[in-house]
Amino acid sequence: MPAVPNFTDSDLVAFALDRSLISDLPLFASLTPEALDHILSFARAQHYPRNTVVFEQGAVAPFFFLLLHGRLRVTQVTPTGEQIVVRFVHPGDIFGVAMAIGRKTYPGTAIAVVDSIALTWPSEIWPKLASEHPALAINAMQIIGSRLQDAHTRLREIATEEVERRIAHTVLRLAKDASRATADGAEIDFPLSRQDIAELTGTTLHTVSRIMSAWEAAGVVESGRQRVAVRDIARLESIAEGATQE
Repeated sequence: MPAVPNFTDSDLVAFALDRSLISDLPLFASLTPEALDHILSFARAQHYPRNTVVFEQGAVAPFFFLLLHGRLRVTQVTPTGEQIVVRFVHPGDIFGVAMAIGRKTYPGTAIAVVDSIALTWPSEIWPKLASEHPALAINAMQIIGSRLQDAHTRLREIATEEVERRIAHTVLRLAKDASRATADGAEIDFPLSRQDIAELTGTTLHTVSRIMSAWEAAGVVESGRQRVAVRDIARLESIAEGATQE
């Protein structure tokens, strides 16, 4: 993914006021142009350089966000001090909507893994927007519900599947959500480390490295420093469904 150019304040204001950037996103489905303009009137655009912390776990949540460009990694630290990757935020995703789920603090830490741009709204404006634009609230709840379903799927995989299948499912999901086509497969289009995969799948870096190395030898994937490309999607799908490598 190319780096975000240097934006001036006026560039970011123009970004925030351009309804064409958001009109086709699931969060704003069924909303009129007038409603979009009203919602955008409370927003501002913010540039987050790579490795910038957007918000921290447990901090008071003064804003909620919509990612326009880039990728974010959301992590949590467990009560025992273990860090896990909760998910990656992709362009078009709403995130940090603590008030919509009855929280006053952020449940995780969000970090820009590449240069990113997000629209931000004050959290205190959410009840007003949800009341005046019911479709916005319905869309947000559907999105949050879909994420909860995804989280349940991951928990089921961790509880019931062998680690190789879990890793295969995770790489396939990331390739579906965030990849660019190449001559011989699909490459995940943001920096992704083996440690990230380990935290997403509830296993160790050693185990991920062993499995990924075996897949590379078999021509299933190709990986390097924070880079993963799928070379044989059908074979990876077969592994995810429980087939063993020959």
